[in-house]
Amino acid sequence: MYGQHITIPGPYAQALDRVTAALKEEGFGVLSDIDIQRAMKEKLGADMRPYRILGACNPPLAHRALQAEPEIGLLLPCNVTVREQEDGSVSVGFLDPQVMVQLTSNPAIAGVADDAAQRLDRARAKLSRG
Repeated sequence: MYGQHITIPGPYAQALDRVTAALKEEGFGVLSDIDIQRAMKEKLGADMRPYRILGACNPPLAHRALQAEPEIGLLLPCNVTVREQEDGSVSVGFLDPQVMVQLTSNPAIAGVADDAAQRLDRARAKLSRG
């Protein structure tokens, strides 16, 4: 599995704010915010529920990873998906940082991935508690 998902209450805009705040509390900023709903509408004329991909980055962890493995940038930042479900609840998906470890043979990445995973786990737990 490459990630973990939780479901939190909507409305969507408030859930998105809660996700961003939970990430911030764990030292992550959002470097990129891809609005999939808007892109699909603009590019394909397709309607879909709100769906965002947040590129979450913890600068000290990213720096450590890049120092150990310069090409790790292909796997950064840690993506977090936020998408509205049919019932109005919101699915939040967190990339498992251990994927970086599995795709490299560099043991120095393991510590970075462990730290990132613990931080994302705490953010996910906070969101699950409400």
